[in-house]
Amino acid sequence: MIKLTILYREPADPEAFEAFYTANLALMERIPGVIRRQVNHIYGAPDGQPVFYRALELYFPDRDALDQGMRSEAGVQAGRHLMAHAAQLAEIFFSEVYEEAGGSTPDALPPSSAG
Repeated sequence: MIKLTILYREPADPEAFEAFYTANLALMERIPGVIRRQVNHIYGAPDGQPVFYRALELYFPDRDALDQGMRSEAGVQAGRHLMAHAAQLAEIFFSEVYEEAGGSTPDALPPSSAG
């Protein structure tokens, strides 16, 4: 599975950002090939001040579906809208997603003994 992630920095005008974001999300939802969408409102970080304000994740079954979706009329329209209204706020990247239900990763190092 492939994921398109857009991380948005804190906007100077949250109300204007929300109007843009809602309109852009409606455009993104029309991109063909999207099999899952996650919208994240970021409210905190370990030091209390998150770097990002909002995250959007769009999942595609594979790279071909992502490429086709991004080149589609809906993908181009959503991208242009994003760049016209929030380019300075957005970090965009693509990633491969590996998921498994349950399970665990073994410890890399043996537990240290308390001495």
